[in-house]
Amino acid sequence: MTLFARSFLLIALLNVAAVIASFQIWRVYEREPRSRQLAQEMVSVVNLTRAALVSADPFRRRDLLIELNESEGLRVYPSTASEKLQPLPADSFLAMVAERVRQALGENTRFAFARDGMQGFWVSFFIDEDEFWVRLPRERIQRRFGLQWAGAAAVLLAIALAGAWLIASTLARPLAALTRAADRLGRGESHQPLPEAGPRELRTLAAAFNHMAHDLESLERERAMVLAGISHDLRTPLSRLRLALEMSGAESSASDAMITDIDEIDAVIGQFLDFARGDSEDKAEHDPGAVLDELAEHYARLGKRVEVHRDGLPRLRFARMSVRRALANLVDNALRYAGEPIEVRASGARKTLVIEVLDRGPGIPAGEAERLKRPFTRLEASRSGAGGSGLGLAIVERVARAHGGSLELLARPGGGLAARLTLKG
Repeated sequence: MTLFARSFLLIALLNVAAVIASFQIWRVYEREPRSRQLAQEMVSVVNLTRAALVSADPFRRRDLLIELNESEGLRVYPSTASEKLQPLPADSFLAMVAERVRQALGENTRFAFARDGMQGFWVSFFIDEDEFWVRLPRERIQRRFGLQWAGAAAVLLAIALAGAWLIASTLARPLAALTRAADRLGRGESHQPLPEAGPRELRTLAAAFNHMAHDLESLERERAMVLAGISHDLRTPLSRLRLALEMSGAESSASDAMITDIDEIDAVIGQFLDFARGDSEDKAEHDPGAVLDELAEHYARLGKRVEVHRDGLPRLRFARMSVRRALANLVDNALRYAGEPIEVRASGARKTLVIEVLDRGPGIPAGEAERLKRPFTRLEASRSGAGGSGLGLAIVERVARAHGGSLELLARPGGGLAARLTLKG
């Protein structure tokens, strides 16, 4: 469960519980004054009814009872021996009202919830020796919660849920932005500073993350500058060594071997420089087919069997030299560790370019593919060999991420390796 969902549910449950508790507390504390008011009202009704019946002309009592029923909703009946009474239900509020009425009217006062099947709040009283019953409608005693109360509860619940969503989103949104920023930083992408807003703790966290990201970028730039400087300084003595060998008149076999070593060292230095440059090249719209044709011509001049297969490829925005360098690294790795022939297959659709470099070499163990994408990492098993700096795949991985794509090292059906470079323009 996400932090947003957990926070929302927790805050919502707390709000709902608080609303329910408040309602219950209101009901408890509202009983005392309400029971006193209802008891006084019932005592007044009984006393007024008794006084009206006593003072009324006996011949007009029937008309008085009819008028009380029509105007006040009261029913007055004489008590009979055959009447059937239903006692009051076990309700603390009704018990409080009945006790107060009994204290005012006398201990002989009786109460009923229904008389002869007619429900209501029945209270007995006496006129001389005769006992009478007066009935009050239940609506005047028991509070009913109708649609208005249900609507108010729904509005209150909606407000509570909206408040829970607001609080949870206030907490979760900056953390989600921090997660995305950390993911981008982990992929090697440039850091976009997080807004330092909101509560103090979140502002402190965002400021600390921005400071950390800035320090990491500064460290990366300094490391690239040192690497580029060292690599550049090494090329000058290497060029002098090669020139001295060519002019020394030494045996051709020994001279060629040393020149080959110098070329290999120069190639490693070139990879250092490529890695140090990073992805600073600007992107523009290019034809990827032209880059692949240029790559095929380059290896054809070197006498290498590199076959390029491509269909009609759409024009994309990409850094031309960076992509060409990445493809050359993949082909060089395949030639070094697998040998000829090498196949390059390209396809594209919807601003996405997929290029696969296929070989029939020993392949890469499944658990080593991700590790080999790290800088200065080499495989010491089936694909190890002389030469290489461990930067080739790291450079390709960096180029892929800079173009919103990926580098996948997959086992090729029938044996070998399929290095799949995906770019999005």
